[in-house]
Amino acid sequence: MTQPTTALQHIRWLAVGSLLGLIVLSLGWELFWAPLRPGGSWLILKAVPLCLPLVGLLKNRMYTYRWVSLAVWLYFTEGIVRATSDRSPGNMLAMVEVGLCLALFVASVLHVRLRLRKSP
Repeated sequence: MTQPTTALQHIRWLAVGSLLGLIVLSLGWELFWAPLRPGGSWLILKAVPLCLPLVGLLKNRMYTYRWVSLAVWLYFTEGIVRATSDRSPGNMLAMVEVGLCLALFVASVLHVRLRLRKSP
């Protein structure tokens, strides 16, 4: 009976870790690694919406897992577009973004499914 709880905890930390990875990637990308303009750009503001679900994921709120699994597709789309249109290192960073988005989506969906299966 402890197996689902352990799996649920691992999935939860995968979701939190991939969200934190997306935040760090968004900030580093636009400030240091591949800014569109020297000194950064306004695209750094894309990290702000990523900070909103962090508290909900840390507090293990089911509603947050549900809506973040939908919102992450905006960042996935940006990653796909920039992976195919940017030059290096921007395209490599975009591929990392796509991977983090997929990890966050899968973790969120699995978390919701396991919790719904576990509840009566």
